Amino acid sequence: MHNPAPAALFVDCRCTLGEGILWWERRRALLWTDIQQSTLWMHGIADNVSRAWMLPDRLGSLAICESGRLLLGLAKGLFLVDIDTAAGAALRVEPVVAVEPGLSRTRINDGRTDRAGNFVFGTFNEAEDGPGGSFYQYSSRNGLRRLDLGGVVIPNSICFSLDGRTMYFCDSPKALIRQCDYDAASAGVANVREFVRLEAGEGLPDGSVIDTEGCLWNAAWGAGVVRRYAPDGRRLAEIRVPAKNATCAAFGGDALDDLYVTSSRQEMSDDELARTPDAGGVYRASVGVRGVRDAAFHGA
Repeated sequence: MHNPAPAALFVDCRCTLGEGILWWERRRALLWTDIQQSTLWMHGIADNVSRAWMLPDRLGSLAICESGRLLLGLAKGLFLVDIDTAAGAALRVEPVVAVEPGLSRTRINDGRTDRAGNFVFGTFNEAEDGPGGSFYQYSSRNGLRRLDLGGVVIPNSICFSLDGRTMYFCDSPKALIRQCDYDAASAGVANVREFVRLEAGEGLPDGSVIDTEGCLWNAAWGAGVVRRYAPDGRRLAEIRVPAKNATCAAFGGDALDDLYVTSSRQEMSDDELARTPDAGGVYRASVGVRGVRDAAFHGA
């Protein structure tokens, strides 16, 4: 197993729960969310300047739209926003569709576009007392469609194979990343199967991303690592992150050859925070492979 050099701090933002990181090619910038602080972050690579905007609710995940706007998965719905029209530190959001309005205990969590430009996401049962959440696909053409993947407590690891025909996903507390056959046009899923199982002490699977070789990089909550897996599930590499709770990874930079990792300050003792005061930051590592651009969300 080849292990690249450890990741190093890139943005000292100290998010309570940093997540959902994306590379915005047009702006040469990273986007991510601090879910618990209802904050959208952006950091420009060229000018090394960070900006943060307050939102009316917690932002679980997001996508970049063809129009240049952003599709935001706030706690109970999808919204559109144009950061170029923002006045000060607050963003004005435009509602698109409500999500599980009758379920007070769920909120939108992990999500990303599939290869066809639909937004696929899951809802998190915050009570954590059973699989009360679900997986969905949203498109402008077909609206909101539930994926037939059963219930989920904490949905994460959503990403897609290079040809778009395989979806990866997980229910984090189960320490298991799954995969299934996926049809973007019909929102159909089939043949759900195990991809990777984490052993005791290896953390819990959080956000994932795919590289140009079709390998999956997964951030492991509680283990301070990002691991690379081959399409057949073999572990190929492990990168140390100097924060206990790595949460999500994204390839960025002009060549998409740097790996950026968000993190969280949650579930850390005072001693752990004292030893790693920049936990909750964004970290960067050179990993020797390139990433794949996410498709822009179509129709908005």
